[in-house]
Amino acid sequence: MAIHIVTICGSVRPGNYSNMALAVAIDELKKTPDVEVTSIHLEELDMPLPGLPARKPEAIKQFQDTVSQATGVLLASPEYHGGISSPMKLAIDNLGFPSKLAGKPISILGVAAGTIGAIKSSEQLRAICAHVGAVPLPLAVSIPHVQQVFDKEGHCQDPAMESLIRRSATSLLDYINNAVCPKVSLEAILRERESD
Repeated sequence: MAIHIVTICGSVRPGNYSNMALAVAIDELKKTPDVEVTSIHLEELDMPLPGLPARKPEAIKQFQDTVSQATGVLLASPEYHGGISSPMKLAIDNLGFPSKLAGKPISILGVAAGTIGAIKSSEQLRAICAHVGAVPLPLAVSIPHVQQVFDKEGHCQDPAMESLIRRSATSLLDYINNAVCPKVSLEAILRERESD
């Protein structure tokens, strides 16, 4: 069974560190055969504020469909003013109700300039994802002093941090392989028996 991972970067600033960290996680995901990765770029969606009509409804519909078809989702968000970024929250708000994230395993990757990392934003993101029915994984990866971890070209300069970022990818794949795939296989067997 092919595993389809959707990644969403919660920063739209050119050259942002969230995207640099996400690139490392995506590199790790692509090392596994039968894993397909679709990266969502929020700046391309022109997302409406809640309650307002979409200016690009076809782009929002495609966004929702892509997330709906995902096996799992990796969310990368910077910490802004002690919380998640507004683009990330707006993206979740634009995934409908019931949310297209419902039932999806979610890996959380946070970056911050400060010493404690993205602890607050990661916990907020975990709570929001759980509230909409998603399954946030226990390990939320938080990268402190992110401006020292990556150079201007986006190369990771800290092997320990790189290993941690890669764990945000492998823990998602481990969960899918150990919990989601067996469930899907069992459901297929049961459906087969019912049709006999």
